[in-house]
Amino acid sequence: MNTICSFGCLVWKTVAVVLPLMVLSGCVHPTADFRDTVKRAKDAVFPSLVYVRVITEGSSDGKLEKVQASGSGVIVTEDGEFLTNHHVIDRASRIRCQLTDGAIYDAKVIGKDKDLDVALLKLSAPTGIVFPAARLSTHQPDIGSVVLAMGAPWGLARSVSMGIISCNDRYLTGAGDYTLWYQTDAAISPGNSGGPLVDTHGEVVGLNARGNRSGAQGFTIPSPIILELLPNLRKYGDAHWAWFGIDWQPIKDFERDTAFDATNGVIIAGTDPQGPARAAGLEPNDRVVAIDGKPVTAVFREDIPALNRALALREWDSPVRFDFVRDGESKSVEIAPKSKGAVEGKEVEFKRWGFTAKDINRFDTPDLAFFAPDGGAFVSSVSWDGNADNAGFAVRDIIRKWNGKDVKSVAELQKIYDEAMKKIDVITQVGVDVMRKGRPIHLVLNYRADPDKEDVE
Repeated sequence: MNTICSFGCLVWKTVAVVLPLMVLSGCVHPTADFRDTVKRAKDAVFPSLVYVRVITEGSSDGKLEKVQASGSGVIVTEDGEFLTNHHVIDRASRIRCQLTDGAIYDAKVIGKDKDLDVALLKLSAPTGIVFPAARLSTHQPDIGSVVLAMGAPWGLARSVSMGIISCNDRYLTGAGDYTLWYQTDAAISPGNSGGPLVDTHGEVVGLNARGNRSGAQGFTIPSPIILELLPNLRKYGDAHWAWFGIDWQPIKDFERDTAFDATNGVIIAGTDPQGPARAAGLEPNDRVVAIDGKPVTAVFREDIPALNRALALREWDSPVRFDFVRDGESKSVEIAPKSKGAVEGKEVEFKRWGFTAKDINRFDTPDLAFFAPDGGAFVSSVSWDGNADNAGFAVRDIIRKWNGKDVKSVAELQKIYDEAMKKIDVITQVGVDVMRKGRPIHLVLNYRADPDKEDVE
C-alpha cells in the first residue's frame, strides 16, 4: 500500500530508472493548440526553477550526523527570493542552488514555517542580477484543471510532469491544521518537494510537498495560503502564529461518527492545559457561534483549517471575543492569544553518554508533553553499542532526574554534561530517573567507556 509522506531529503545514491516506452495504436494525439498552451505554461515558469542541495543534520545511532539531500524551489522575486518546503532546508548548514541556466549560488533562509511546510530563501548573488520570477496564483484551480509539476525528482534537475487537479480541497490528517491541499496525479516523487505546480496560464498554483513512492498522487500547498504567510516570513522570519490552545470539531464529524444538534457554529473538542482558552474558561462541547461578532460555522472537517489559520494570524496578546453556547445558554468571553512559539524541540548529542536528546514540545511530541507539561527532555536516539544502550536507555525515554537533579530542558542537560566531562577522571557513574510509556524507571549509567577509543577494558 502506498503511503503519503514528505519528500525532499533525497540522500545520494542516484538511481536511474528506465521504463519501456509503449506505443498504443489508435491513440488520439493532443491538438497543436493544446501543445502550445502547455509549452507556454512551461516556458513561463521553467526558468524560475531552483534545484536545491543541502547539507543537513539529523540524529542516528546516538549521534548527530550530516547528510546531503536535495529538493526543488521556485523563484518568486526578481532579486532572488525563492520558495521551497521547510522539510527541504530544515537543519541545513549549507544550501546550494542551481538554476536552469546553469548558474550556481548559495542561499540563506529568510523565513520558514514547519506547520505549513513552507520556507522563503534568497539567492546569495551579486547586486544587479535580475532573476526570472514566477507568479503565484491567487485563485483556486478547478477539479480537472490541467497542471504541470516542475522540479528535481530523484536528484535529476529540471523535470516536468503533467496531470490534473484531482481534488482542490483535500484534508490530510496530521497536516491539516492550517490548510487544505490540492491533490494531483501529475507525478510528484522524492526530490520534487518545494517545486511549483503550474496551471495552463503559467501561474504557480502551489508548492509540491507530499506524495508517494510511485509518484502516482501528490499533494500541493495552495499558493493563496502561501501568499497570506509571506509578509510574516519576511518580517519575523517565521509564521508568527498566534495560539489559543483550542482543538475544534465540526458539527458533522464523519471520522468520529458524531453529529451535533445544530446548524451553525463549531464545537470545541478540547483545550490545551497551558493554553489561553482553558484559562479563559472555554470547555469541551461549547459551541462557538461568532468570533469578534462575525458568525462562524464549521460543518465538516474541511472547514477547520481556514478557521485555525484566521485565528493564528491574529496579533499576540490582542483580545478576541468568542460568543458561544453552553447547555443552551449564550455566553461570551474575551481571549488574548499567546505566541505559538517553536513547534519542534532542540536536539543535542551527548557523545560520551551514548545518546542524543531533544526538548519535549507540545506540538512535536504531544504524547510526551502529557507526562511533562512543564517541559523536559527525551532520548531521541541511542548508540547501539554505547554506554546508554548498556545501561538500558531507550528511545523516547523522558529524562526526569539526573543524579537527583531535575531536568527541564536539553539546555539543562547540556550543562550537566559539560560539568560531568570536567570530572571524567573522577566520576563515571550516575543514577538517572526516566519515564517510559508512563512508567517511572531508575537506570544506572556507567560512562567509563570512551567511544573515541576502540579498545576499552
